[in-house]
Amino acid sequence: MADPSERDAYDPLTPVPDGRRTFTPRDAFSLWFSLGIGLLVLEAGSFLVPGLSMGAALVAIFVGSLVGAGLLGLAAVVGSDTGLSAMASLRPTLGVRGAGVAAIINIVQLVGWGAFEIIAMRDAADALVQRNFGLHWPVVWTILFGAAATGLALAGPLSVVRRFLRHWGLWLLLAGAAWMSWSLLSRTDWSQLFARPGDGTLSLASGIDLVVAMPLSWLPLIADYSRFGKSPGGMLKGSAGGYLLANIWFYSLGAAFALTAHGNPDGLLLAALAATGGGLALLLILIDETDNVFADIFSAATSTGTLFPVKMTYLVVGFGLLSTLIALFVPMGKFLNFLYGIGGVFTPLFAVMLIDHFVVRQRKIVADDVRNPFGIYRFTYGVHLSAFVAWGFGIATYQYFHTWLPTAGATLPAFFVAAFAYWALSHSFSRLKAPPEG
Repeated sequence: MADPSERDAYDPLTPVPDGRRTFTPRDAFSLWFSLGIGLLVLEAGSFLVPGLSMGAALVAIFVGSLVGAGLLGLAAVVGSDTGLSAMASLRPTLGVRGAGVAAIINIVQLVGWGAFEIIAMRDAADALVQRNFGLHWPVVWTILFGAAATGLALAGPLSVVRRFLRHWGLWLLLAGAAWMSWSLLSRTDWSQLFARPGDGTLSLASGIDLVVAMPLSWLPLIADYSRFGKSPGGMLKGSAGGYLLANIWFYSLGAAFALTAHGNPDGLLLAALAATGGGLALLLILIDETDNVFADIFSAATSTGTLFPVKMTYLVVGFGLLSTLIALFVPMGKFLNFLYGIGGVFTPLFAVMLIDHFVVRQRKIVADDVRNPFGIYRFTYGVHLSAFVAWGFGIATYQYFHTWLPTAGATLPAFFVAAFAYWALSHSFSRLKAPPEG
């Protein structure tokens, strides 16, 4: 990583020492506001309409963002409490070996997200340059954005927040987002936009599911950054507040842009370009968007580091290359199904983890024992069976609702079933009592 003095702080299985816990609530707000704004959020917002009316879409956006950002903030507290990376902090819940299952799934989804982000950035940049200069360079943009994101991941989150977001990155992002928003507000007949009814192809509950999916996709990695927080309360407020504002803002923009594009699948991007003074606002957002890919690459490397003792530098470069190669050869496609699939796996998993951390263990974790295969988190050959059973109940609930009752929404039922199942199982076995404070 960039600064040799920071390398020890990035060991995924070692609690971050107090001297390295430098993130303030403002830092957390800046990071998660930045990560919550992006082209894929615009795309996801466009999926809400015309299935829902604009009014119903805004309700789904507000409710889904509150739920998703709230869960994200609670997961940030876990990272700050333990000082461990996201996958390491799952070991007290799933077991020292069981957490490897979650790590593998997380690596796959992070590589997918990294590739999706690069594709979205490439397509936007190529459309912008084509529109203004008549040039078509998709391969160049793919390599450029992949290399830039990998460079940020090599620098590490401490450097990215201190040297990029704190000083000028966040202001660039705000300028671009404000410009896009003003262009839309000033050129749109809002009374006509709100008068258009939805066509009924999407229920309100399904719309909420789609909105919740975006913040839930960050649940398996937020602790990789909140572990550097000065206080759990600061990480809760900063992370949840920053992401809540960004998610509501850009989902709403995406829905509005889609309606003004009159259902043209390519219209969202073209409308954004046409409405923002030659695309300068989009260019500013593209510059900032690189940090989304940075987070995917860095956390994929961090998750892998909980499985194999490989240097973070090698892992970061490897995942940067992999995400870039996928972006070069795989089309965007199936994005909506990818979002729903993420929710189906990680929603019940983090329901189990949050109940375990806050209710069962009452935030008491022996962080130094997560490396010990024979310690208190050994459970049954390194696997906490009760947690896996509850997780399985949650996944089954999600799939049932998503397949057979799609209009009812699947995220909240899966969350509550998994949470209740784990709570009930934890009270059924005396050996699941919270460990003593270490």
